[in-house]
Amino acid sequence: MGGSFNPAHEGHRMVALLALKRLRLHRVWWLVSPRNPLKDAADLAPLTERLAGARAVADHPRIEVAALEERLGTTYTADTLRLLLRRYPRAQFVWTMGADNFLELPRWRDWRYILATVPVAVFDRPAYALPALSGRAARAFARFRLPERRSRALAERRAPAWAFHRTALNPASATAIREAARNDAGETAIPTETSAPPPPGLLDLALGSLDDDKAEDVAIVDLAGRSTIGDHMVIASGRSTRHVTAMAEHLLARLKRSAAPRANVEGLRQGDWVLIDAGDVIVHLFRPEVREFYGLEKMWGVAAPPASGDGGEAGADAGNGAPAADDPAAAGARG
Repeated sequence: MGGSFNPAHEGHRMVALLALKRLRLHRVWWLVSPRNPLKDAADLAPLTERLAGARAVADHPRIEVAALEERLGTTYTADTLRLLLRRYPRAQFVWTMGADNFLELPRWRDWRYILATVPVAVFDRPAYALPALSGRAARAFARFRLPERRSRALAERRAPAWAFHRTALNPASATAIREAARNDAGETAIPTETSAPPPPGLLDLALGSLDDDKAEDVAIVDLAGRSTIGDHMVIASGRSTRHVTAMAEHLLARLKRSAAPRANVEGLRQGDWVLIDAGDVIVHLFRPEVREFYGLEKMWGVAAPPASGDGGEAGADAGNGAPAADDPAAAGARG
């Protein structure tokens, strides 16, 4: 479990204890990073101070706090994992992270290597569940997500494998703690962006419903500036006609309970391809073979879901130093 721990707080400890229990781990290592390439170094407390604070917060015989990256001379998680796996070939590692970091994972160097190399446990953070589960990393590795009930064996799974854990939400925030400390000291607080996303809208409602129903290979097409039919298109697969029909019925029920305008629906009786037009958001639900036949992703210029047995998506990954392939085994771009 890596991070700046600037400072460590009870939210970190809660996740570590949950990981120990739910994943049946022997130890949780807190890897206190010497620096974070994605954050302002001027706002980072000295490493010795952060280490001391993390040890005081952890206060548990099975949570070990270390400046491992300082000793290894690494800056990026992918490089740290490469060395750990080389030094401890018999260990069964699980990378543990919060939903906020999982959302930002595509900004990390070689992020696809991380997901393809070690199982990953993602724990919920306030206001981040829907954005994280509809984000790029979740979509690219959608087929490798384990149901939460099966995540107890995550450490024994061969990567890629990841699971999302819904938990009681701890509001503790390192940013808020630093802000409060500055205010107490009479310093001018450094403006920061709010971490909370906008209030849930139609897109969040649709994605939440599909996630609850275990929709597969969810893709989101941004229609803004490309079409007048809506703002977003959501494409997802169901395992069978019954699964597709159930997802559609549950989504329609949620839309009806919300303040959304009445949705138009087509194909519900057959269950091969159900179209739900909710105005700003249009949802297409398919059986996999029907989805492949019609190829909506190709029409709108987005990556199609991998064929059965494929390791991931195919497509370009510009701007992160990755090769063109979007295969999970390919190198991508952490901070």
